[in-house]
Amino acid sequence: MKHQLKREQQLNCNIEKAWDFFSSANNLSVITPKDMNFTVLTQLENDDIFEGMIIDYHVSPLFNIKMDWQTEIIKVDYLKSFIDFQVKGPYKLWHHYHEFVENDEGVLVKDVVDYELPFGFLGEIAHNLFVKKKLHHIFDYRKEVLELLFNQKREAS
Repeated sequence: MKHQLKREQQLNCNIEKAWDFFSSANNLSVITPKDMNFTVLTQLENDDIFEGMIIDYHVSPLFNIKMDWQTEIIKVDYLKSFIDFQVKGPYKLWHHYHEFVENDEGVLVKDVVDYELPFGFLGEIAHNLFVKKKLHHIFDYRKEVLELLFNQKREAS
């Protein structure tokens, strides 16, 4: 069964700064909870995102079990959106659409993740027992970190 997770967050920055941060695979470990032991394995000399870009990671989503994860950037609309798609990893389907909308307050970042677990009804049981909660935890953590990075008011000296 397919599931969808949607999130939005307003950032107090310009579109270039938001794009540079989110389109850099090296920043993924910054916005991922430490208990997931997320590591970008691909050596990226030039971190500019492009269609066809393949990125390999190690991640420990559950029970500290290390898993390989590989994503491909399948669509890029510069300064507007990009899609990462799981090639190899823990999901039967992982399609993550990132959108950036400029507005008077900065940039509204939108995420839509379509995902499906393997193993049929057993995957659905796992989803209901812990996967859904874990995904919400990851995106809640991400929101907190982004608030600190982009939305903290700086006091005048």
